[in-house]
Amino acid sequence: MTISWLQAALLGLFACLSSMPGLGGSSIGNYTLGRPLIGGLVCGIILGDIQTGILVGCAMQVIYIALVTPGGTVSADVRAVSYIGIPLAMVALGSYGLDAASTEGTALASSFGAMVGTVGTVLFYGTATINLVWQHIGWKAVEKRDYKKLYLVDMGLPWISHLICSFIPTMIMCKLGANVVELIKTTLPMDGIAMKTLFTVGSLLPCVGIAILLKQIVKKATDFVPFFFGFVFAASLGVNLVGATIIAAMFAIMNYKIKMLAIAKPAAAAAYDDDEEEI
Repeated sequence: MTISWLQAALLGLFACLSSMPGLGGSSIGNYTLGRPLIGGLVCGIILGDIQTGILVGCAMQVIYIALVTPGGTVSADVRAVSYIGIPLAMVALGSYGLDAASTEGTALASSFGAMVGTVGTVLFYGTATINLVWQHIGWKAVEKRDYKKLYLVDMGLPWISHLICSFIPTMIMCKLGANVVELIKTTLPMDGIAMKTLFTVGSLLPCVGIAILLKQIVKKATDFVPFFFGFVFAASLGVNLVGATIIAAMFAIMNYKIKMLAIAKPAAAAAYDDDEEEI
């Protein structure tokens, strides 16, 4: 698989849109379009292999499933993972002849995601640093009561930051990175110690994301039961991702209705007591 300049430019554009305030803010941009699960679909469409794109995106999403950015502190940039890591992982899978659904393919994709995610932090902080210039311009506009200029500061000038730190690096890395992948294939054969080590480490990386998620949601011992229920259910019945989502939605609706009934009972009892006092 090769990546043309047009495909690389489209990947760079989506890397910009993943964090632009004009694309529905962080909810639609960073926290939806920028996630590897969605980025895998987008990369698959652009590169012409939707199935591989989605499988690679799923493998990388598990690693960063519980990633949060408190106060702008970023340990890994998932936008770089989505639009640099996924395309390069797809190229690597094609070069080595690995199936994205196989254990080796998942491990290789996870390793690429971890490497690119760390490099992406440099691009993230670069964007934030350049944005400080536009913020200064915005404060000057407020002092002069030129409030119309704030639209330019908020919606226009940040494009410059993202073109410099998102679009151009993504386009270059995706285009030239394919050649590097071919070089890696020649230098590091599949049966070598380096690749076996990479596969081993890559197989362990999803455990990191699951462990972080476990730490966030488990507050008491009984919380382990619903957490492991989904994994046991999927492993025992072979339920795919779509089926698991529908089942999870059903449990969520049941839990919501039970909690609403629990809230409604005290309110109904209080209203009944008031009626008795009036009588």
